[in-house]
Amino acid sequence: MEIASAVTAQPSPTGGESGLRDRAAEGPIVRVDNLEKRYPTARGELALFRGLNLEVHGGEMVAIVGQSGAGKSTLLHILGALDAPSAGTVYCASTNLAHLRPREAAAFRNREIGYVWQFHYLLPEFTALENVALPLLARGTRRTGAPGDRSSSLGWKTGAPGDRSSSLGWKTGAPGDRSSSLGWKREALGVAANWLREVGLEDRADHRPGELSGGEQQRVALARALVGNPRILLADEPTGDLDAITAARVFDLIECLHRDHGLTSILVTHNLDLAARCTRTLRLENGRLAPLAAAPPIASYPQAADGKSTIPPVC
Repeated sequence: MEIASAVTAQPSPTGGESGLRDRAAEGPIVRVDNLEKRYPTARGELALFRGLNLEVHGGEMVAIVGQSGAGKSTLLHILGALDAPSAGTVYCASTNLAHLRPREAAAFRNREIGYVWQFHYLLPEFTALENVALPLLARGTRRTGAPGDRSSSLGWKTGAPGDRSSSLGWKTGAPGDRSSSLGWKREALGVAANWLREVGLEDRADHRPGELSGGEQQRVALARALVGNPRILLADEPTGDLDAITAARVFDLIECLHRDHGLTSILVTHNLDLAARCTRTLRLENGRLAPLAAAPPIASYPQAADGKSTIPPVC
């Protein structure tokens, strides 16, 4: 795939290492020790996690299954620095998340974590291309405008109403002109276009989310999650809103992206058939994680007479 050359050919928006890193040889990239999460309730304290431990090595694809309400989404939120534990330590990408202040946690998520939810959460007023570029534009505002100054850093307050080329300022500016916010936007859109090509949606770049199918929306969300070249992909029921055939295709794409870009992926799913395709599967139960006993996969999408999937390969 051509995204690697496309990314390495452009300077990193954060000024750091550019290009795709070789992550398969890394040791544990996620480590959770004695994690506890407690919530106060009218009937007393509710303990969601009780001494939970987890270790995920670089290049692994780990599935987490369990009953609804077991805390699977909460665990992903904690791993992604969106929530904090009541006790215990969480290390992700060599970072102790407890040491991060709110701004540092936001920067950590932007740099190290790609997050995909069951719902795509694409911004409806922006095109697929613009949605994918947003994480890079957020990263660039640290160099091109005052934090929170949307009028100067993203140009959203200028231009005639409805004039998307001028109001967003994304169609102007000299390529490579890193001294201006326009140059950053040109860079971000170039990388975003390559990621849309990576997920097979280059011909849908100018379509808004409402003009895309459910599977296409989720593929755009995947491109947005990975456009910043993160080390870790967290996916919370990424196929939960899709029919069986589309879900299988999206999961095929996740597998391809995981393999081709050396990701470390942790997925929450209720689909044991898809979970069986991961490196290993863990069950979250009674506040702790335990390996799930291997079981024959259950066909959840059409099969040919010879038992092989009728779903065409994605990559």
